[in-house]
Amino acid sequence: MLNMPFLGNTPKVELNTNRNYWSMVRELAVTDFKLKYQGSVFGYLWSLMKPLAIFGVLYLVFSVFVRIGSDIPNYPVYLLLGIVLWNYFAESTNNAMRSIVDKGDLIRKVYFPRIVILFSNSLSALITLVLNLLIIVVFMLVARIFPTPLEILGFLVLTAELYLLSLGISLFLAALYVKFRDFAYIWEVALQLLFYASAIIFPLNIVPHRFLQVLTLSPITQIIQDTRKLLISPATITTFDSVHSVLRFVPYAIPILLVVLGYWYFERAASHFAEDV
Repeated sequence: MLNMPFLGNTPKVELNTNRNYWSMVRELAVTDFKLKYQGSVFGYLWSLMKPLAIFGVLYLVFSVFVRIGSDIPNYPVYLLLGIVLWNYFAESTNNAMRSIVDKGDLIRKVYFPRIVILFSNSLSALITLVLNLLIIVVFMLVARIFPTPLEILGFLVLTAELYLLSLGISLFLAALYVKFRDFAYIWEVALQLLFYASAIIFPLNIVPHRFLQVLTLSPITQIIQDTRKLLISPATITTFDSVHSVLRFVPYAIPILLVVLGYWYFERAASHFAEDV
């Protein structure tokens, strides 16, 4: 049910049921996904063409010229899988960071939990991820890679971990960006550094041992490497291969911790969003 309290002559709508909240999440997610490609010639095909274009350039450079991937079985699929997972992480967090500010007019007019905007953003990014995974399936079939049902289940668990990691970071970024627009530039630089530190292009067996443990303690590195080992190449080095102490569980715990702390921080800041956007 929608309640419409009036402040002076300006009506403001209040959503007060969970059903309304989830309907709003769905509608915002679908709308955001459609608007992303509105007016473009290729439309939704851009969601498929972007990772393929990046893959083509990186594969040409690192497999043909530099030959980093020449010793990796099924390197094209190995590389493309990393790019698709990374693109989801980068797109989800980047869009979420600006989502509260971009929905400023809606926030000033409608009473609803502000986290609805973050959930709708994450759902929109998931739609793109699902489309991109269809490309991975095609590449795997061509390479005659056929995952077992257990491996597919493991992949779904790792995808859920990636979703939690992206959501946890998004909660912090969205709240911080409302107050400090400089975070757009800070996160842009951070993503560039993380891209090269996450072993997306190169295998971890070329990394000196003293740096290997640090790299594999990053949750985004852990997710990408675990997924590659599960679906593409059992020889892929993972966190459990490089870290031989209780610290190996750290990257698995970080996404959950980020969601809990991010939710707490976001809700604290949410009461001031209407004033600051």
